[in-house]
Amino acid sequence: MTVRHFLTLMDLGRDELRALIYRGIEIKQAMQAGKVYQPLRSRTLAMIFDKSSTRTRISFEVAMTQFGGNAIFLSPGSTQLGRGEPVEDTARVMSRMVDAVVIRTSSHSMVETFAAHSEIPVINGLTDRFHPCQLLADVQTYVELRGNIDGRRVAWVGDGNNMCHSWINAARQFQFELSIATPHQYRPDTTLMDMAGDVVTLHDDPEAAVRDADIVVTDTWASMGQESEKERRSAAFRPFRVNQRLMQQAKPDALFMHCLPAYRDHEVTAEVIDGPQSVVWAQAENRLHAQKALLEFLLLPQK
Repeated sequence: MTVRHFLTLMDLGRDELRALIYRGIEIKQAMQAGKVYQPLRSRTLAMIFDKSSTRTRISFEVAMTQFGGNAIFLSPGSTQLGRGEPVEDTARVMSRMVDAVVIRTSSHSMVETFAAHSEIPVINGLTDRFHPCQLLADVQTYVELRGNIDGRRVAWVGDGNNMCHSWINAARQFQFELSIATPHQYRPDTTLMDMAGDVVTLHDDPEAAVRDADIVVTDTWASMGQESEKERRSAAFRPFRVNQRLMQQAKPDALFMHCLPAYRDHEVTAEVIDGPQSVVWAQAENRLHAQKALLEFLLLPQK
């Protein structure tokens, strides 16, 4: 059987991604109804994290526990990777001991190298290029609350970072319109933009991007590893803060999303993130359910 990895949203087909979203909703509803479902008994997930984490770590560990399996957390200093063992060797060894691996690291190329030498599924828990697991939760959240996301309008306001890149891939796969507003020097990868074609548009004016949007999304202005750029970034992104006035440019029933952690009155005002249009807590919860669907898809035989 061919090993499937999940490094970006483009690793799965459109129909597979849509099925994952609805499967995540089914799994969530079954859990809320008190049904016990443990398809991964005796299975083990290894988690290699050299970047700090709250939602990614908790959601994957809880997912494996509730599915009847186990999760092993590996920090930078607890493996030979931290002492220079080649990524390829680590991948070969872990393939013989565990059933899947989640990696959260800076370098996307490291995850690609690991996957290329792995005989078990590798999941991207966040890299400098992409954060696909978050998008599964985000799309699931919209579908639960508003229905099909096809043909909708999403506005991204802020940095052209790994989250922005994943929203670009999501627009391609789920076939919605993505409008990106970001300072010129912080625009997303041009190759990804070119591959997305006309489903993605760039704006210098956040109001133009947000106008008539069904979803407004932002993220922190300085991601992990960019702390030294905080002041410079704050100055550049200040006009791109999501406040109530900006939200009023979107549709009246538009949802506000943020992958968290959020810094109130920086990228988003407290009025918005704590307001009635915000669904950030539902997004965070859905990391658990969306990733359960992903683990099931990658580890169990497909019907």
